[in-house]
Amino acid sequence: MITYNEYLQEAVSAARIAGQYQKSRFASALDIEMKGDKNLVTEVDKESERLIVGHLLSRFPGHDIVAEEGDYLQSGSPCRWIIDPVDGTTNYAHGYPWFCSSIALEVEGELVAGVIYNPIYDELFTAAKGDGAYLNGKRLSVSTQTPLCNSLLGTGFPYDCATDPANNFANFIAFQKSARGIRRAGSAALDLAYVAAGRLDGFWELKLKAWDVAAGVLMIREAGGVVTTFDGSIYDVFNDKIVASNGLIQDSMVTMLTVVAEGVAI
Repeated sequence: MITYNEYLQEAVSAARIAGQYQKSRFASALDIEMKGDKNLVTEVDKESERLIVGHLLSRFPGHDIVAEEGDYLQSGSPCRWIIDPVDGTTNYAHGYPWFCSSIALEVEGELVAGVIYNPIYDELFTAAKGDGAYLNGKRLSVSTQTPLCNSLLGTGFPYDCATDPANNFANFIAFQKSARGIRRAGSAALDLAYVAAGRLDGFWELKLKAWDVAAGVLMIREAGGVVTTFDGSIYDVFNDKIVASNGLIQDSMVTMLTVVAEGVAI
């Protein structure tokens, strides 16, 4: 029987293969396509996904795949890989060195392995269910920072923020007034990994996809943190509203999001 760590090691191999390719193409001329007004995709996204999926299916040919750039036939396997080949494509396309590959495995609907790899900094975040979360082999733990006013948060904005009122702007203003600071770096997967590593104390965002969050959610849980929806209820990776933290500021973050949703002035 294959263990979660054995699955994890193959995901690590896939992430490193893709990362080597991403570094080889970084800051070079790219063919850029548009999936919306601001949502980019490049040939690096597509080739990275091909490399990752190809490696995983060569090892686990019966597994299902859910990935950002391609549609894959679902066989009903209890094992499903959730893949973002390049999280932070806009950064990558502009030569801004903040992006990663994110790979997670679900077994019977439960997250059991996750990898987030930033090839520019050679930072490999990993987690396996019940075995903790790690950065380049060093065990991670969420921060102990509290209260909210002393906390550093991460967030992002949806691609349709210019046209849809559900744009995260009001939440951003409220947290900017209440927290020590907010960082918006352009990769939700790395933001979540940073919460697991204690570099950020909390994170929230809306309209994310499963491939943006799956690996990071497992890492935060394995590092001792908490992940919920905006109203504090149980989170799954197909929910489009996520709030994650060290646990100590979770209630404060959920309360803030509730207050903003109710239109109360901060």
